[in-house]
Amino acid sequence: MSDTERRKYFEQFVEEWDKMFTAEELELLEFLIDSFNFREGYKIADLGCGTGVMFDIIRRRIGPKGIIVGVDFCSRMLQKARMNFPFENIYTVDGDVEDLPLKSNTFDIALTFAAFAHFSNQKRAMEEAARILKPGGHFYVIHLVSSSELEEQHQQMGGPIAQDRLPAHEDMLDLFGDGGFINVKITDHPGLYLAQGVKA
Repeated sequence: MSDTERRKYFEQFVEEWDKMFTAEELELLEFLIDSFNFREGYKIADLGCGTGVMFDIIRRRIGPKGIIVGVDFCSRMLQKARMNFPFENIYTVDGDVEDLPLKSNTFDIALTFAAFAHFSNQKRAMEEAARILKPGGHFYVIHLVSSSELEEQHQQMGGPIAQDRLPAHEDMLDLFGDGGFINVKITDHPGLYLAQGVKA
């Protein structure tokens, strides 16, 4: 499936995307972000940021001296993100997560929320996340469903995302390891998928 077809698919959800997450799900995201120990002044990369669902949650934890850079390949999603969060320390970049237009060894934390399964080259995306992180930086892959629940959802939705899925447990461990991450942990149960690692 081409990037153009994927882009068109996601563009049709621009106006509804923010409303797709319940208050309970946003609460869970707040809890997760708190558990990541974000600090004031951190530089955060949000890969596949869409309309910026994570921006405000992150912004309130890193303060005005922190920076958020959201990257997405759907320009209409980014336009909505800029409208929703017109803050001086939030930047949006129209780009490909498999070839990030970002400097190496720059970010304290990189994360991807509800997006990793859609990356066509997940190995390359993992390598790029590692590249932009400082040594000791953390990478988080977040979905608010289990890997099996996500696969079922995508099959039911059909279209360009019908075959989009998260790697199997061992394959994800290998992706993190090959990408240069250590201390890799994966949580995969109904209502949550969280994979995380630290750049060596």
